[in-house]
Amino acid sequence: MKRWLLSAACAAALTVSGCNTPSDAQRTAAGPSAPQASADGAGRPFSVQEFGGFSEPWAMTFLPDGRLLVSEKPGTLRVVDPSSGRMGSVSGLPAVDHGGQGGLGDVVLHPGFASNRLLYISYAEAGENDTRGAAVARGRLDCAQPDACTLSGLEVVWRQVPKVGGRGHYGHRIAFDADGKLWISSGERQKFDPAQDMSANLGKIVRLNDDGSVPSDNPFADQGGVAAQVWSLGHRNPLGLAFDAQGRLWNHEMGPKGGDELNLVERGANYGYPIVSNGDHYDGRTIPDHDTRPEFRAPAITWNPVISPAGFIIYSGTLFDGWRGDGFIGGLSSKSLVRIEFDGKQAREAERWDMGARIREVEQGPDGAIWLLEDERDGSQGRLLKLVPANG
Repeated sequence: MKRWLLSAACAAALTVSGCNTPSDAQRTAAGPSAPQASADGAGRPFSVQEFGGFSEPWAMTFLPDGRLLVSEKPGTLRVVDPSSGRMGSVSGLPAVDHGGQGGLGDVVLHPGFASNRLLYISYAEAGENDTRGAAVARGRLDCAQPDACTLSGLEVVWRQVPKVGGRGHYGHRIAFDADGKLWISSGERQKFDPAQDMSANLGKIVRLNDDGSVPSDNPFADQGGVAAQVWSLGHRNPLGLAFDAQGRLWNHEMGPKGGDELNLVERGANYGYPIVSNGDHYDGRTIPDHDTRPEFRAPAITWNPVISPAGFIIYSGTLFDGWRGDGFIGGLSSKSLVRIEFDGKQAREAERWDMGARIREVEQGPDGAIWLLEDERDGSQGRLLKLVPANG
């Protein structure tokens, strides 16, 4: 069910029969409407504004004019104006393979978007014989209309190799570094061994040029094939990528039964999965811990019990005093927002706030506010939330 800028009564009782929600046409026609404010949790240093909800939202990014793009796993990319409440859709998207953890995924602007209008999206695509894999494509975004955009000239710049059965562990987060290189997290698709197999790009962090070609200075470039794409290996299901102010890349990933990780991603490093992990297999089989195999890179932080990390930013704003340079991670099973403090190559969990819902995505707004997307599952309603200082 899609909701947008509901009345206070409906926002407070979304599951109550008879609470009407607007259609897409009604949303488009609606005039400016204020977001709904929710009560602060005890001790939280921010207040929360609710901006309605979405159908299985997964990622978001801000356009230069302040509008917001929100991806929905079934295959819709929404364009949202938070100031007016208007919402529309982006046409020209590819067909996605929706199911399980798959569907439309990340959405990221090219660093030169102001001049080239290039938008990058990740998604699950079907293959032959009931196989599928993640892909990343780019196209030119035209948003001349206030509540409608078009993506044209779509071209695939990367694919998971090989396509396999199942609908789990795509990863497919996207990030750009300061030099304009394209980084993609690739999950091991719940197949374990491909994370260590250099003939596959599953279970890897991938570094490419913005057109999908392979930089000549990648650590395994001389091996050719998909190995040339790889920057690091031995990853499980990496669902967060973020660069700090010093240009260091950090990623978080879901462990198996226990052992969620935050990693400093370094050139050519092997993070050990599935040979080592600080968690165990779901069927009860043990996995040796990282400290038993020092040749593999150990995580900077391990969570057990898990937080089920999803969404990740390293904050660069000034709206929240004292948080510049800190990381913020959404928690799915933990229904939390987690703040990370960094000290060079070290990291620690500094605070955790109960959000009462599964948090799928974290983004920084143009004014320094922190924006969250709820997952739409287990009572979480797929709402868009804006966090601002409690004393603001």
